[in-house]
Amino acid sequence: MRIRHFLLGLILSISVVGHAQLGFHLKPGQRRVEFPIEIVNNLIIVPVVLNGQLPLKFILDTGVRTTILTEKAFSDILNLPYSRKYQVSGPGGEKIVEAYITNNVSLDMPGIKGQGHAMLVLEQDYLELRNYLGTDVQGILGYEVFSRFVVEIDYQSRRLMIASPEFYKPKRSFQELPIHVEDTKPYVQVPVTMRNGKVLSSKLLIDTGASHGLVLDPISDSAIFIPEKHITSIIGRGIGGVINGKIARVNSIQFGQYKLNNVIANFPNPDDYGYTDSINSTDVFRNGAVGGELLRRFTVVFNFPMEKMYMKKNAAFGMKFEFNLSGLTFKAKGARLRRYEITDVRKGSCSADAGLQVGDELISINGLPAAEFDLNAINYLLEVKPGRRLRLEILREGKVFSKKLILVNQI
Repeated sequence: MRIRHFLLGLILSISVVGHAQLGFHLKPGQRRVEFPIEIVNNLIIVPVVLNGQLPLKFILDTGVRTTILTEKAFSDILNLPYSRKYQVSGPGGEKIVEAYITNNVSLDMPGIKGQGHAMLVLEQDYLELRNYLGTDVQGILGYEVFSRFVVEIDYQSRRLMIASPEFYKPKRSFQELPIHVEDTKPYVQVPVTMRNGKVLSSKLLIDTGASHGLVLDPISDSAIFIPEKHITSIIGRGIGGVINGKIARVNSIQFGQYKLNNVIANFPNPDDYGYTDSINSTDVFRNGAVGGELLRRFTVVFNFPMEKMYMKKNAAFGMKFEFNLSGLTFKAKGARLRRYEITDVRKGSCSADAGLQVGDELISINGLPAAEFDLNAINYLLEVKPGRRLRLEILREGKVFSKKLILVNQI
């Protein structure tokens, strides 16, 4: 299931000095490459080989300037030298984390060589990507790829195409949209119709590293209206901790000829979000962001050099926008990532009413052992079908309890 309230774009405010020369290039004689990818919680996961030795998995993220390695153990294995150490503030500046810069790193993907990169290495795995995604992910890769190539993401077929810009010709079946690349990140101007009928010409960051559909910042424009029918919830999670806000629906958002209706939107609390500093690492104004829950309904092509984006709807285009009906957030644990601990119970949800608590471990769902499912499947069973009845067995302080849930759509 897609976890809409995890914002996995870069939550850092840092400038890297002494940039190493970037060096992604296709192999000689190639104009394009295509290879399979994983899509987990609407996030694009690509295979990366670090320094020609270590095969890892990175999230491909349009919202990130500098490559990030989230687990320092891997850079230590390769004895990578660190040129500088930083203290980095998370959202709101409340939590300080430590990170290092290592230079002249090579990063290879299928058919693509990359040399001379700077990489940010986190002292600790603050993001816990593998635990909250339920699969092995060790880093985040961004602008270095998009600045060099045309990148086509086929969410339906789970394939990535990377081409040299001078040889790329867009297909006529795709909708062309202008984008603006500001401070290494892509922005699009599109109309969003609020629940009260007001239309906002919104400037939105296109963030493939966020699994949510739409974020709207209420302080950016008075036209951004939070409907009376909303829920209060965690809507993001990053280096600085959780980000709280409201979840509600807007009437529509439109990308050229493509109009999506009854869309779920997240409205962050200004005090928690640290909006422009924490996510954007810049003072570029924006009204919000578009993430994977919207983008996965298309095949999307990014052409940063020409500042254009191309979109073509896929089979997921007509699917309803849903959200976490259970109110539960799980973290996968153990070597196989097949133990599931509750890390949040949303107030007012059916799970809160049933007495589920943070720290409970899920043992079974409707008699089926939880260990037989991956985290995606667990979330799907617990989140998306209003009226679904579930019987959960949970472990709490050495005792097993049975809890009954009926999933309810609150918005």
